[in-house]
Amino acid sequence: MGEYQHILVKRDGATVTITMNRASRRNSLTEEHLRELLAAFTEVGESDATGIVLAGAGPVFSAGHDFGDVAERDLVGVRELLQVCTELMHTMQSLPQVVVARVHGLATAAGCQLVASCDLAVAAESAGFALPGGKGGWFCHTPAVPVARTVGRKRLMEMALTGDVVDAVTAQDWGLVNRVVPDAELDEAVAELLGRATRGSRAAKALGKQTLYSQLDRPEDDAYRIAVEVMAAASQLPGAREGMAAFLEKRTPDWPD
Repeated sequence: MGEYQHILVKRDGATVTITMNRASRRNSLTEEHLRELLAAFTEVGESDATGIVLAGAGPVFSAGHDFGDVAERDLVGVRELLQVCTELMHTMQSLPQVVVARVHGLATAAGCQLVASCDLAVAAESAGFALPGGKGGWFCHTPAVPVARTVGRKRLMEMALTGDVVDAVTAQDWGLVNRVVPDAELDEAVAELLGRATRGSRAAKALGKQTLYSQLDRPEDDAYRIAVEVMAAASQLPGAREGMAAFLEKRTPDWPD
């Protein structure tokens, strides 16, 4: 993996952990930091890894955009910053790997956006989530995009308009995270969920993930048109053929990919 200033990248077996490593700045996101995350996710996406864990070093997951970086930019500069951030969110969802957020402490603004953009999320009991722009001077317009698609309209409105912190248990109830566990069990819970989410054919899983995102939020007829064509084509993949043969022959599959 490449060398980075603001993040740590570590591979353990088939899983790569990408850790935001600006603890002194609460893992706030400068353009340079975002570009490193984008480069790391892109690099891992081209590898044979099956899962990615996104984590944060220090007391919080991420405080969102670094205002020190934002405040010195003009309109064009801020637009460029937000476009890099958006590209990162899209990249995480387009990768063939399953991406899990490992959340402790606070995940606010673009930090909350990161959580909502991951495929799965596991939170420690100490975690909290917020779109704080609602009580400040810079509203959380872009972080609200994936959060809306995760928690629904009324809950988004509450988060975005009040800016208040939502605790981990409420975040799970609202669908922002999949699991909430004691802080000491966070790593174990992340590994357990990722292990179950990466079983089976790697190629089939990658196509499945990408198709799910492509049909989400579309009208039902459009979603079915996409899903029918992809599922028909996917039935001819080696992994699908092996899975069906193993089922019919009552044996353990030997995945070709």
